[in-house]
Amino acid sequence: MNDPQPVALITGGQGDLGQALATELRASRFSVFDPGHEELDVCSADSVTAYFKKIERIDLLVNNAGITLDGSILKMPEAEWDGVLDTNLKGAFRCAKAAFRIMLKQRVGHIVNIGSFSGVCPPAGQVNYAAAKAGLIGLTHVLADEGGMRSIRVNCVLPGFLETKMTRDLAPAVIESAKQKHVLGKFNTVDDVARFVTFLQSMEAVSGQVFQLDSRIRRWT
Repeated sequence: MNDPQPVALITGGQGDLGQALATELRASRFSVFDPGHEELDVCSADSVTAYFKKIERIDLLVNNAGITLDGSILKMPEAEWDGVLDTNLKGAFRCAKAAFRIMLKQRVGHIVNIGSFSGVCPPAGQVNYAAAKAGLIGLTHVLADEGGMRSIRVNCVLPGFLETKMTRDLAPAVIESAKQKHVLGKFNTVDDVARFVTFLQSMEAVSGQVFQLDSRIRRWT
């Protein structure tokens, strides 16, 4: 009997990285759900519950939905703090919880959280985003521990600075400054990240890890 076709769900699936992931996973014979915000609102518990009811099997969940509302702490309204934390961290929690229920029954599954370098080396002016992405790393470690006995893997990928819809409005000087912090002097593309996530899916003995994909150096202290 042939193995069932593996199923992947990508939150924030209509963004640039989401679409690159969908293309790469489909090429690797996955059946892919890649909903946008209108179909799957990770900020709504009801939306998450309703969407996951449509899914009988899930082999890979990529928590990719995210937003930025940058600002320093003194200038940040609580609504902007709440919006970023609710989307980037609590949204990942909601979807991971729903996926865990399915994966526990299957006794196998993989969750990939799309993190950020800001979660480990945060810049000034990203207090909400950095806090959310740091929390995502903690979530990754705990869920990997909780899921290990049932062969549920959980990893976090830090794609690096990507030239996407999320960053296209940044000033050229800001983008160039970011590039200069990379020792190779260049950025990854969304296709590079998609290939890595697809490869990571095949690494069945890897869980609880954080993978930084760019060339910025994090010094040991």
